[in-house]
Amino acid sequence: MVDYEVTVYTGNRVHATTVNPVHIKLVGTDGESDRTWLRSLVIFRGAVTTYTVSCPNSLGRLLLIELDKRQFFILPGDAWFPDKVEIKSPENDIYTFPIYCWISDSETHRFREGKALRIFDESHPLGQYAREQELSRRNVDYGWDLYAQGLPYSIKADGPMTLPDEVQFSFTKATEFAFTAATAVAELQLKGLTDNQENWTSLDDINDVFRNKDTPLSDYVQQHWKEDDFFAYQYLNGPHPTLIRRCKTLPGNFPVTDDMVFIPNGSNLSNELKRGNIYLCDYKHLDGLQANTVQGIQQYMMAPLVLFHKRPDDKLMPIAIQLKQTPAEDNPIFLPTDSTYDWLTAKIFVRSADFTEHQLNAHLLRTHLLAEVFAVSLLRNLPMVHPLYKLLVPHTRYTLQINEQARDTLIGPKGSFTLFAASGGESVTKILARSQSSITYRSLCIHEDIADRDMQDVPNFYYRDDGLQIWNIMFKFVQGMIQYYYKSDDEIQRDSELQTYIGDIFEHGFLSQPQSGIPQSFTTVSELIKFATMVMFTSSSQHAAVNNGQFDYGGWMPNTPLTLQRPPPTKKGTTSEATMLQTLPVINVTVQGMAVVWLLSRQSSDFVPLGHYPEDHFTEEIPRQLQKDYKAELDKLSTTINNRNKTLEIPYTYLDPKNVENSVAI
Repeated sequence: MVDYEVTVYTGNRVHATTVNPVHIKLVGTDGESDRTWLRSLVIFRGAVTTYTVSCPNSLGRLLLIELDKRQFFILPGDAWFPDKVEIKSPENDIYTFPIYCWISDSETHRFREGKALRIFDESHPLGQYAREQELSRRNVDYGWDLYAQGLPYSIKADGPMTLPDEVQFSFTKATEFAFTAATAVAELQLKGLTDNQENWTSLDDINDVFRNKDTPLSDYVQQHWKEDDFFAYQYLNGPHPTLIRRCKTLPGNFPVTDDMVFIPNGSNLSNELKRGNIYLCDYKHLDGLQANTVQGIQQYMMAPLVLFHKRPDDKLMPIAIQLKQTPAEDNPIFLPTDSTYDWLTAKIFVRSADFTEHQLNAHLLRTHLLAEVFAVSLLRNLPMVHPLYKLLVPHTRYTLQINEQARDTLIGPKGSFTLFAASGGESVTKILARSQSSITYRSLCIHEDIADRDMQDVPNFYYRDDGLQIWNIMFKFVQGMIQYYYKSDDEIQRDSELQTYIGDIFEHGFLSQPQSGIPQSFTTVSELIKFATMVMFTSSSQHAAVNNGQFDYGGWMPNTPLTLQRPPPTKKGTTSEATMLQTLPVINVTVQGMAVVWLLSRQSSDFVPLGHYPEDHFTEEIPRQLQKDYKAELDKLSTTINNRNKTLEIPYTYLDPKNVENSVAI
């Protein structure tokens, strides 16, 4: 007889304990053990327990283990969360089997040894069989569903609680999320605000909505939101830094002339266009859409064009606003030299349009929905033993559940966005479909996006500065990982699982549109490195950039109204403080919007920062060292960002790696 020393690591999660009998079978190249009971009455959360499995002869090189958990007589069925199993063989070889999933049924579950294997590395029929069985089950668990025509596909599910256990929120995350949402609503109800459909009579009254939830930056926004330089600053470093671009030639539908705008130091608009000092935000995706009806009142949503000038002191300043796409007599171009409330009202309409463009395009579509596509394709097409699965699975954590909840509570028939936002209802899917058709691979890669928008040298653009540094660090890490496993382009082409993975993304994420530039297959190592970097960046850093500042900039509603209930002025000189207050959303609509952005800006206690890997999917020495080097580089960048922020009036913190979650989890 020979003995195998089996050490079981149970996760330190709430409810990870099991009282059900657990059995294990070891499978090797030369045979398999009997199904052996791990003799514990209870396997506690966080426990590290060692057992002995005896066999008549050596099993050779271990390929996989089989685990099952059966309900025993009167004991209740429960779920068990093992992290990993380590096995010491009679030959003193150590094998590690990563698990990191819930076992809640009575089925037999197979787990591979931790060394990453590509499909053409499988030299034993049992390994190939286990790989096929795993993907067969995953294709059932992770099916595709079409939420609406023209949008990326989503996970096929009947609500968050029907998702597979391993992709649902932890008990901690679920409890905190529900509590945060409930306390926000309860506070608003106690203040009598959730049913109050009256107009605001004073801006000061808005400050009392969430007084105890203010952040330093939301307070700053309240004090400075009317100022032109702050209005412009938000397009560089607020939660929507991806729309603004340099403008060398004015759009034909934006007839701003030299005589209209004031340019300091004796210059004029024509000269500043040539010098590259003019920038544009164009909300054309919103053009021609019917705004929502909220509580029986027709709302208004514009599709503005906004022109900015970079002054000699490097400040960006708005110089012209046109609120509709088509020039007309009743569509004046508003200027800073207009009356105070004409100009302020025009900026409010722009900020309301920005709420829609940011939430639906930059945030929902380009991070949440794309991250979901990346996650579903990964889970459908790559087994746990595949090196790309091991690299990317940390960036899928909680994404499927948060998106299922968003489809229900935000953009579903009774969702907050549907009921209260100007773009709610039918316009949501129309805006998303328009935005989807404009997505390109280049726009998802920050180096190329910055170049295409010609924003390389704009001063004080911290989203660009920090984002490019994160991308470079991430690219270097991914390059090291991919090149460790793939030594030639031929190996990329031979990996049929990789090809199925990218084909699934091209079809279901980018709707088989070749003009998007998304690869339909992988032919080179460099292609895979770039694509994997984009997936990681989109699912972590880009989401942080467009998510984490939502309450900072939207907690003071007049700065980012989710809807407006009066049409824009069609003639100058017709606005006042009273008309502005009548234009802003009513009290209960305001507080609903503020509650949503507050909830979506909260960090949970089980937040996993970028570069942290609490689950050891890689077991080889070099990949593990690459992970450590990656984290060290991100820590160094975090220090640099913190030192810079000490010198800024408005610190830019959203791309500090310590504030970036590894996945789209909120």
